[in-house]
Amino acid sequence: MTSEEPGQGKRSHDAVAHQERTKQEASIKRNPHPDFKSVESSRPAWSENSSWQFTQTREPNWTWRQGGNDGGASLQKSHIEIDPYAEGRPPVYNYKLLISGITPRPIGFISTISKDGSSPNLAPFSYTNVVCHDPPIFTVGFAGGLDRAKDTLGNLIDTGECVLNMISEHFVEAANATSVNSPYGVSEWDLTGLHPAPSARVRPARVKESIFATECKLVEVKEFESRATPGKKTGTLAILEGVNFWVREDAINEERNLIDPAVLRPVSRLGGITYGRVTEGFELLRPDYEKLRASGPLADAPVSKPHSTRQMDKL
Repeated sequence: MTSEEPGQGKRSHDAVAHQERTKQEASIKRNPHPDFKSVESSRPAWSENSSWQFTQTREPNWTWRQGGNDGGASLQKSHIEIDPYAEGRPPVYNYKLLISGITPRPIGFISTISKDGSSPNLAPFSYTNVVCHDPPIFTVGFAGGLDRAKDTLGNLIDTGECVLNMISEHFVEAANATSVNSPYGVSEWDLTGLHPAPSARVRPARVKESIFATECKLVEVKEFESRATPGKKTGTLAILEGVNFWVREDAINEERNLIDPAVLRPVSRLGGITYGRVTEGFELLRPDYEKLRASGPLADAPVSKPHSTRQMDKL
């Protein structure tokens, strides 16, 4: 599997397809524990006292040209080169490597509905991000190609609509539970007890528990072909445009342009079956080159020249 959590779509709902998805998920060997509950019970309990707070950055006295803040310790370590297509290397190894290395990742909790309106679907996707603000553009990655699109992707293509809900601590178990490999026709909403709330500009419901949700329209879809197995479609990218926002009233500021992280309490995706919570933050100012030259730290740096349009676009 790539970004879509196991069992999320049930569009290809024949028994054989369902068995194939179950077998594929088992091959990933996502759970590293022979007895997960025993391991979990040995860990410290969840702390509600972990209130959001700001800390200093790791090295408040960092200076220009210093490099890393670890005293050069990281430079003493060697790296291992890995060819994604080395002989004998299964594609699932690249999947596990990427989801454990490209972290933390936001989780797009996507709600869709079938074209006839009879089948709502709810699924988490960790290949999700925002790439533009005007217009608001999001990307979501799906496992597999269009020929065997699962429910979320199939519904999205059929209707051109979805809601991108963000996951917070107060419903993370329910959100994860929607990844169950249930058979076609079983509603994730019913199984988890999450509450649908009406959207304004799209048909799919938003998740009422979600502090921040975006109603979206489909812009474009692109398939990707396997390098290891030419001809096989192994991934699909959906580009979405946000057309309406919902923010819980206690999380938004007066100008309606900032969400309070202490209220949002976002949950991120790490590798394997690991999630992360965000309880601390720190601030770093964006430097200004001309001011740094004038004030001394970069007085010997080259004088800046007028930026070309191409250079300005990169800022």
